[in-house]
Amino acid sequence: MGNEIFNHKGMVVIYIRKAHERGLSNAGWLNSFHTFSFGEYYDEGFMGFDHLRVINEDTVQAGQGFGTHPHRDMEIISYVVEGELAHRDSLGTGSVIRPGEIQLMSAGTGVSHSEFNHSKSSPLHFLQIWIIPGQAGLKPGYQQITIQKIPNQLILIGSPDGREGSIVIHQAVDLYAAYCEKGESIQHTFKEGHKGWLQLVKGEVSLNGESLSAGDGAAIVDVAQIQIDAVTDVEWLLFDM
Repeated sequence: MGNEIFNHKGMVVIYIRKAHERGLSNAGWLNSFHTFSFGEYYDEGFMGFDHLRVINEDTVQAGQGFGTHPHRDMEIISYVVEGELAHRDSLGTGSVIRPGEIQLMSAGTGVSHSEFNHSKSSPLHFLQIWIIPGQAGLKPGYQQITIQKIPNQLILIGSPDGREGSIVIHQAVDLYAAYCEKGESIQHTFKEGHKGWLQLVKGEVSLNGESLSAGDGAAIVDVAQIQIDAVTDVEWLLFDM
């Protein structure tokens, strides 16, 4: 996804990636929407955005999941919306991630892991996010934190330096979460040269006058400041790169 799509002939544009335009794979036990090309879904216009490579919105049926499989040279973030995600990896980590928590696995030189719906009766709904690291061959690692959910403000949950208790992303990306009540607004100012991606998890918002609903994403290029107005109670993620 090239910047020319969003800043053609000097025009400042916020590009909305509508939820229904995403790729879809349905394996019965798994329903997965792909914001960017992934697996059998390929769109040369959506190969990623800046350091972002994957945003998959997955719903996993009770007791089902992804068997052990390998990764390398990727920062893999799991953000649970509903349900419980059970994780095991070749680093010896075994954990359960629930709403209000975030996990990052740095694949680095290579790691294998499995992901399953921890519940035997309820579905699991989560976002799987891949970020290309700043360098290859890093030592594999695992992090998991509880998000301090303060309403109506940006909450830093990932950063290159781990400030404010955030997970450490091995790339120049600040990741924020927000949980806003209907009628509230949040503003964010980008440093010169930075881009943004807003992923709406729940509800409806207005982003600088553009309407977004759950599942929509927005690429933000050459925009100094954004304002997100909550049309309903909402939950969203913002990547500042």
